[in-house]
Amino acid sequence: MPRVSTIRPNRSGRSSRIRLSRRAVGVALAAVFAIGLSACAPDAVSDSFLSGENTGYVAADGAIVEIPVDKREPVDDFSGITENGEQFDSSELAGKVTVVNFWYAGCAPCRLEAEDLESVWQDLGGDDVAFLGINTRDQADTAKAFSAEFDVTYPSLIDVDTAEAKLAFSSSVPIQATPTTLVLDKQGRVAARIIGPIDGTSILSTLVKDALAEDS
Repeated sequence: MPRVSTIRPNRSGRSSRIRLSRRAVGVALAAVFAIGLSACAPDAVSDSFLSGENTGYVAADGAIVEIPVDKREPVDDFSGITENGEQFDSSELAGKVTVVNFWYAGCAPCRLEAEDLESVWQDLGGDDVAFLGINTRDQADTAKAFSAEFDVTYPSLIDVDTAEAKLAFSSSVPIQATPTTLVLDKQGRVAARIIGPIDGTSILSTLVKDALAEDS
């Protein structure tokens, strides 16, 4: 079975005064609502996934799933155009451990995690490790503005018109929420998944290093 860890919010203490107790209830409800929004809404590509057809679904914000080698499935080939107008083909990732991040500019948790993703890329990216964003909703100008604002230097595919890149993952690990970050092993199979923002650099760095340490 995949190893699963979840991140859950702390609960506040109850107040002894009625007025404060009601306020606390309101705050608690707002917190629950905020948690629900921390991974942005799913879209039609993922309907079958959310309906329960894929038993690997982890219904928890911030869930981390590591997939055993013998349970991994290959991702379909895909291609597209980056935000800078460059052609990209998934064959360019062959033999590399790859971090794939699904995002769009208006997604608040995507903005929160951008700096951490770039930090891991700067630390580990190179001949053996690739990073690729897949923008699911924006056109190129919006994606470029996001990259400039948050100093993101790795490329992103503009997938809004075709969903080709997102669909390439649908048979092995459908993407039901944004942001979602995947770590692909050297054979191009999904080795780990983080649902929601990556929340710092240590977990993603460890997942990448674990994939690098695996036998080819």
